[in-house]
Amino acid sequence: MFVQELVLKQRTEILHALCSSGSAEHLEQVLDILLSQGELIWEDYQNVQVPGRALYTNARQLLDLVRAKGVDTCELFLAALKQILPEAQRAGLSFSGCCLNLEEKKEYQSTSTQTLLTQRPSLVNKLQGCIDGALNALVTSEYFTSADCDEVRLPIHTPSQQARRLLDHVRSKGESAAEVVLQYIQQTQESGSPANQETWTPPKEVLKYQKKLSSSVSAQSCFLSTYGGTSHMSLDDIYTEGQLELGHNSVDIHGSLGLEDVVGSVGTVNEEADTVLVSGEAGVGKSTLLQRLHLLWARGAAFQDFLLLFPFSCRRLNSEDKEMSVQELLFQHCCWPDREQEEIFQFILDHPHLILFTFDGLDELKQSFSDEHRLCCPTQRAPVHTLLFNLIQGSLMKGVRKVVTSRPEAVGPVLKKHLRKEVLLKGFSPNGIDCFVKKHHKDSTVAAKVLESLQTNTALLGLCHSPVLCWIVSQCHKELLGCGEGSPQTITDVYLMILQHFFQHHSSLKSTIGLGWLQEHLKTVLHLGQLAFEGLRTSCYMFSDTDLETCDVTEKDICMGFLIQSKEMSSTHSKHYEFLHLTMQCFFAALYIVLSNNTERAAIPKLFELQNMKETGLSSTCLMACLPSTNQQEQASDGEATAAETPNLQITATFVSGLLSQHHRSLWRHCCSSAVMEKRVRQVARCLSKGMQKHFKSIPQAVEGEKKSMHAMPGFVWLIKCIYEMQESRIAKDAMSKLEVDHLKLTYCNIGPVECTALAYVLQHLKNPVGLQLDNNSVGDVGVEQLLPCMHICNSLHLRNNNITDEGIRKLLAKGIQCHNFQKIALFNNKLTDACTQHFSHLLKTKQDFLALRLGNNNITEEGAKQLAQGLKLNHSLQYLGLWGNRIGDAGAEAIASALENSKTLIWLSLVGNGVGSAGACALANIIKNSTSLEELWLTQNQITRTGVECLIQALEHNTHVKSVWLRNNDLSLEEVEEMAQRESRLIF
Repeated sequence: MFVQELVLKQRTEILHALCSSGSAEHLEQVLDILLSQGELIWEDYQNVQVPGRALYTNARQLLDLVRAKGVDTCELFLAALKQILPEAQRAGLSFSGCCLNLEEKKEYQSTSTQTLLTQRPSLVNKLQGCIDGALNALVTSEYFTSADCDEVRLPIHTPSQQARRLLDHVRSKGESAAEVVLQYIQQTQESGSPANQETWTPPKEVLKYQKKLSSSVSAQSCFLSTYGGTSHMSLDDIYTEGQLELGHNSVDIHGSLGLEDVVGSVGTVNEEADTVLVSGEAGVGKSTLLQRLHLLWARGAAFQDFLLLFPFSCRRLNSEDKEMSVQELLFQHCCWPDREQEEIFQFILDHPHLILFTFDGLDELKQSFSDEHRLCCPTQRAPVHTLLFNLIQGSLMKGVRKVVTSRPEAVGPVLKKHLRKEVLLKGFSPNGIDCFVKKHHKDSTVAAKVLESLQTNTALLGLCHSPVLCWIVSQCHKELLGCGEGSPQTITDVYLMILQHFFQHHSSLKSTIGLGWLQEHLKTVLHLGQLAFEGLRTSCYMFSDTDLETCDVTEKDICMGFLIQSKEMSSTHSKHYEFLHLTMQCFFAALYIVLSNNTERAAIPKLFELQNMKETGLSSTCLMACLPSTNQQEQASDGEATAAETPNLQITATFVSGLLSQHHRSLWRHCCSSAVMEKRVRQVARCLSKGMQKHFKSIPQAVEGEKKSMHAMPGFVWLIKCIYEMQESRIAKDAMSKLEVDHLKLTYCNIGPVECTALAYVLQHLKNPVGLQLDNNSVGDVGVEQLLPCMHICNSLHLRNNNITDEGIRKLLAKGIQCHNFQKIALFNNKLTDACTQHFSHLLKTKQDFLALRLGNNNITEEGAKQLAQGLKLNHSLQYLGLWGNRIGDAGAEAIASALENSKTLIWLSLVGNGVGSAGACALANIIKNSTSLEELWLTQNQITRTGVECLIQALEHNTHVKSVWLRNNDLSLEEVEEMAQRESRLIF
């Protein structure tokens, strides 16, 4: 019995020792030993080692199982821990009374499958270095198929995990397969070639090709390829990490990722799929991230699990009109082998797990993703988009890892079902902005001035979370530092700043001041604008000399720097050009719509109607009325090819809104008639009003007894941004006067600081208070600051999983205290520490009408709990307090209990997963004993023993008002749980 108590007493320390590294290796080694000793049967093993389940959950399952099996199993378990744990991790554990020496069972085994279990630890060790040899032996003996081998060889598994998977597969194949593996291991040892010394070298021709491919990839990647123009910025000098997070459907805990995690195992939701999607808004750095990945691989600095890497640009694939096979696609678009092409391609087919494909800009492909046309043969020719779609969905080159980048709007459910996982790229953090600006300006004095200017203009700071906008601001630092009160506020402001920057560098009137710069370069704007607009209409992002001639683009226009020559597509015979960045193409298209006399009057309404294109199934043919053409039939066929350009046209519409703002109309005074300009302003205002009304009409009627709620549709945030770009408070007031809801839900809407600025600008005009739910976005501290202007209208604010720190909370609460309506806040899964609790304490002392505070899954300790308790003691209104998933311990629980024991308002309290033991439980029992309002107390996943539960039972005897006390996953035996559940039915185990 003593050994069982020892396991129970050290439960937290044992869990930490098994799981703290993040690797399952220690847990799996213990399982191997318990299986070999016969203490676990195969069904026990499967119940513990559940694929996809959290490591800590599997470890807890094992501890529960070990204790339930009795003294002998507990003793063996401790002996196994003592054997496998490094000395440093054993230091905090006691193994008193554990004198067993674990030895491999030597007695005769009646079957080979039994031997696989009884000798499992040593077999795993022996197999780690010779997985391929063992698999070959099984394939030769016809016990394994290639699919079985692929299951074992998955690169996400460590060598020891691959060995265990092999043994598990062999066991399911029967006695003969087990004999083959045991015989192979014995022969390997007898031959004097230890299994763990077996090495494998690729064929010489493959290694030669790898060297050539690496050289080619390195040459393409060493200079920044996006928005760099001709300045040849070294990627090493300018690259700054963006914020990477797992997609919303990931089973892993949300948090920041490193670049290698993109192709790693973390966040995997579909083990059978090969494709990883990196999604993010335009300008957020997707292409640069892939470029960095390519360069690290080419240099041998990372991603060395992949022998060959093939990078593709969807923009370039757009121009490929002939049918190709996979072999032609690889060698013609990436790197052609000098010799032995067939042998190299066969190697790729035979070793898919050593190959990585990357596809940049799926949203720029003319064709939308489809899985209707299946293709399985890698030597069969097909249109390039068909090859691409079949590669992504796994019909072609199964087992090859593929990384695809795209904007979120272009990725529908048809594609998502083929994804291994999704990774979200969120742009720069505040530290990232600081780092990028310092890298861009070698002169530290200039960098400091730019950063100081950004800090004084938080709207601009929010814009700089987008790397492309951060680059523009850095390029235009002289204009930025000299504009004083006129500092940019909107995305349109920033792009106009770079427009002026480029033109003034090429102006014939070097002394030009004021607004004349645009009139001087109007022809260039219209030429490039028409080219940009035509390109968007046909999903064309790369332009030939002929395309330029058609739009009257001259050499002088090219020299302005907005168009750069495409190295990939240009040759000695022909040149191809592209805009500095895709958003720059959208900006010039917007300039053309605003300034040109050649666009039809329906151009603006058609542009704004495109938000519904995906929902209605329409294609870009509705843009036909925007531009006269002599070949209407050709336009129609181009338009029907795609619906993927919708995001680009939405960006264009946003720019149109900004260009027509009152602030910028003086710019157009000499470029376009006032009457035409006013008409276009009215058109945009009508489109925005009509679009908002459509969203409001979609709001369902409130269910009786519940608040009326609106869950934002995809286009809602875009319309809000358009209204903000126009900077017309009249339009914002008109829109919000028609919105009558109690709760506005904007979860998973890619809300960053830019969107927060726009939301606050519009929502501050709401007539009635609203609950604002922004869970699972990228608000961050800067976004929080941008929301402050609409805080007075928020009665509740939900900001779960938004990378918010103590600094953001300090500013939020300083404003919230002044807002009469503000009564509830939820901040689960952020980056809060004890430093924020003094601000919450002050809030609770000051606002005696505050109702709900939820701070779950942050980094609050007992010190933070004590600080919070000071505010709780003086508050007489709080009804809901959630602190689950922190680390307040017994001391923190005692402080909370002392502050709340006389509360007459508290209804619900959660301290789940806080390391609370019996001392904390006994203190919390005083709340139950004295409270007349408490209904639910949550103490799941803590360390409460029988002593603590006895205190809770005694308190419940004096309180019939409490409905439930949740105590699942505490340090209680099955017998204790059964006994106490019978004594008190309100205890939930």
